[in-house]
Amino acid sequence: MSEHQLGDPVKRNRAPEDEENGERYRAPALDKGLDILEALAATEVGLTQAEIAKALDRSPSEIYRMLDRLVRRGYVVRTDAERYELSLKLFALAHQHPPRRRLVSLAIPLMRGFVQAAEQSCHLAVFDRGRVVVIAQLDAPTYWGVAIRVGAHVGLLGTGSGHVLLAFQSPAERAMMLAEHEAAVGEQPAPPDLEARLAALRTRGYERMESQQTRGITNIAAPVLGPDGSAIASFSCAFVAQVDPSRPGIEVALARLTEAAAALTALAGGQMLARNGGVRP
Repeated sequence: MSEHQLGDPVKRNRAPEDEENGERYRAPALDKGLDILEALAATEVGLTQAEIAKALDRSPSEIYRMLDRLVRRGYVVRTDAERYELSLKLFALAHQHPPRRRLVSLAIPLMRGFVQAAEQSCHLAVFDRGRVVVIAQLDAPTYWGVAIRVGAHVGLLGTGSGHVLLAFQSPAERAMMLAEHEAAVGEQPAPPDLEARLAALRTRGYERMESQQTRGITNIAAPVLGPDGSAIASFSCAFVAQVDPSRPGIEVALARLTEAAAALTALAGGQMLARNGGVRP
């Protein structure tokens, strides 16, 4: 479990508004089935019917019919030892829509909204096999702007995107990312103050730093979080200040950027950031 991940495996993805505003739309049978799938996903050895019931605070008879339906539909398998495990059906369904392509399709409308509101370009980046890769990009709507082409590799240690992708990981995952990146790119080891900087980033929920590659550019970036609270992508902008004071400034851009990243997190089924940073329980 990551350092910023909160709550038990079944309840941690539920937002407070689910209890406050969503009761009239409850579907108890569906909730029960999803709770069972989430409980099984959190274990590597499977669970008995009694163990599932205990984890969900329900009686064994209450979940029997739901387990039977999940087995019959192929989402769950029952072993010879009378334990229940997830099948590969969910994995197969997920791969009918490649995750990266799906993430980009969800991001593009939000990126369009950002570039119109902030009058800046923006891009979406992910960590892939030791490199930070730009997977989507939109130009500023004005006649000038700074764009990073799709497919470009950007730094892990010297960019807003890289810092965001590192900050919202468990210490073990962060160490593996740094090792992979050093092996793939040959970049120097992480600076000694990196952990402190990433901790501060987690607290405020975004990165804002002067570009280490281009003068006059301020990198701003916010995380797109997955279901376990780790960063699956960075929503980023290479901000260029305009002389005209009537044009949107960096505070406007930062507000719109964090809003777009939060909206994409919600669409991707991820955990939301609390207002003071960190992952909301």
